[in-house]
Amino acid sequence: MTAVQTAGSPTRPVKVARPRWMLWTALGLLAVFVALALGVLAAPDAPWSQALDDLWRGLVGVGPDSWLPGFALAQMFQHLGQLPGAVLMMILLPLALVLVGRWRSALFVIAVQLAGPGLLSQLTKNLVDRPRPAEDTVAGLFGPLVQVDHGSFPSGHSVSMAAIIITVLALIPASAVWTRRIWIVVGILLAAGMVWQRTLINAHWFTDTCAGLIGGAAVAVLLWWAFLPWLRRDHERRVWFLRKADAAG
Repeated sequence: MTAVQTAGSPTRPVKVARPRWMLWTALGLLAVFVALALGVLAAPDAPWSQALDDLWRGLVGVGPDSWLPGFALAQMFQHLGQLPGAVLMMILLPLALVLVGRWRSALFVIAVQLAGPGLLSQLTKNLVDRPRPAEDTVAGLFGPLVQVDHGSFPSGHSVSMAAIIITVLALIPASAVWTRRIWIVVGILLAAGMVWQRTLINAHWFTDTCAGLIGGAAVAVLLWWAFLPWLRRDHERRVWFLRKADAAG
């Protein structure tokens, strides 16, 4: 929300319309996600993407003797999609936002987590029920190197990563152009890293991870568009301790 003032008139708030491109982008991504899900649902054991998935698995997947899954970078991605990541996004970040007076942004963060890694990921996993990569001793391939639940499509870790990337981007004010640009680059690296880690340990097929990123981004952008007026209000407010410091000065 911005304000304009003419000579002799009081300042009046002017509502800024939410950009339609955000809505259409979110709906387009959601449509792609649904199309991918339907493609896998048609033949969960051997979908249209199986040849690509097998090729990627042969190139990237490793066995239990590899040191890569225990590498700190790989472990970071593993934990971001599990309890530590959920605590960060559902409790710590919303709490920090509330403490600085940005409760609207906190609600946005929680809503994205509930709708993306919560609803979209789990609902699709149960509906599609694609088998995880299985051990193939003849081909020298291994199954998941960590404990996994049912359903390989989509990758819940990838959904969570996309949700984190878009959520943080939405929390950065539009005026902080370079901060947003830097975060976009970091976000691309994080997304690629999550695809690498989930396929490295044979927890998912390659297209499961790509679909997870698309689905997570779709939900996060859609809620960003829905919460945009509230997020703008928080962006325009200085945090309470800075306002007190200004008043004291």
